[in-house]
Amino acid sequence: MDNNSGTIRATVIPRNSHAISRQNISENALKVLYRLNKSGFDAHLVGGGVRDLLLDRKPKDFDIATNATPDEVRKLFRNCRLVGRRFRLAHIMFGQDIIEVATFRGPHDNAEEPAGTDEKTRSQQGKNGMLLRDNIFGTIEEDAVRRDFTINSLYYSVSDFSVRDYVGGLADLQQRIIRLIGDPETRYREDPVRMLRAIRFAGKLDMTIEPQTAAPIRTLSTLLRDIPPARLFEEVLKLLQAGDGYKTFNLLREYDLLDMLFPLVAGPLKESNNTPLARIIDQVLKNTDYRIHHDQRVNPAFLFAVMLWYPLCEHAEKLAQESGLAYYEAFAIAINDILDEQCRAIAIPKRLTTAMRDIWQLQLRLPRRQGKRANRLIENQKFRAAFDLLELRAKVEGRHELQELTLWWADFQLANAPQQRTMVSDLGSDTLKRRPRRRHPRNRQNNENSAS
Repeated sequence: MDNNSGTIRATVIPRNSHAISRQNISENALKVLYRLNKSGFDAHLVGGGVRDLLLDRKPKDFDIATNATPDEVRKLFRNCRLVGRRFRLAHIMFGQDIIEVATFRGPHDNAEEPAGTDEKTRSQQGKNGMLLRDNIFGTIEEDAVRRDFTINSLYYSVSDFSVRDYVGGLADLQQRIIRLIGDPETRYREDPVRMLRAIRFAGKLDMTIEPQTAAPIRTLSTLLRDIPPARLFEEVLKLLQAGDGYKTFNLLREYDLLDMLFPLVAGPLKESNNTPLARIIDQVLKNTDYRIHHDQRVNPAFLFAVMLWYPLCEHAEKLAQESGLAYYEAFAIAINDILDEQCRAIAIPKRLTTAMRDIWQLQLRLPRRQGKRANRLIENQKFRAAFDLLELRAKVEGRHELQELTLWWADFQLANAPQQRTMVSDLGSDTLKRRPRRRHPRNRQNNENSAS
């Protein structure tokens, strides 16, 4: 394949030489493909759907590429809406199932655009190389080299059931290699999120990032600061809540991308892997992966609350020492500070930050169980998440008082009403009425490290 000379040729893999079956393709995706083809357009299944089918994995979604323009697609499907400004796409909706249809893209060099090109169909690039708008349409060959990774540039046709490969994607898939199409630095500058996608695919598919594709990541990681925090939040969910979060998180650390997403934990993790912070993050990510693989619900609010717990404690301790405020007041101020700083990196929605606040504040209330407090706490909507964080803290810190508190609450949840009253009565009238003596989180870590 020689993109400069224009000689881009497809390697065609016939039906009897690949494992894709229409039985494994969404019925709605097939409907879209057939209607586009019957209307005289060229349409292919493309991207992650083809990749996953070839890997014998169940695709999360099915995307289609076609030579029909977005307006032409909309005329064919009444259940279609056009979305996106940077990339104009057609979404064809079948209830909750959305089939995304993109028009083949061409070169985005503005100099080649004809005079009078409509603003909506122009390519626009920022001074830093980032693509701000890209609605230049082209051929399937041009579209293939415009895609990000070779393994995502494979096209499946329902007209002859073949797979077309223009950029060596099938070989990379077989060798389990993540390779960018084109010059890596240029492609990362066009869209810095491609760095995160490289990490995500390497973790998700258990593949290796090709050396030239990996080389610029560390030096270009700061380009992620130009990405809207709301978009980065969505990317973080894909990275950490897709069932391979533990492996992916460690790849983010390896390539110095964690600083751009979780600056409050990135620095401390570089100092030591043997701290409560490092251990609790490892554990919550492993637990999240387990739940996803067993079709159990996961909540990003809990994941973020766990990850930021020790930075919150350290900041609250510092505020209390410097200002003379009561710890509870310093803790409340620290929550605002920590959330503000984290949301500058990734825009965590308010519905999640509200839950995070509740989970954190309950950590101070869980030791206070006298009277009717225990029953009120257990009825709190966020009690279970708060208990799970307490359990993680006890596990990674190894402190006797935390372990005892965790066991007490575990028993209390299983006890009947008379047993619960006895448990509260047995606490005594003065147990834990005072807030436990403050201990600096860093000192606790140092004590644990020296004892190990």
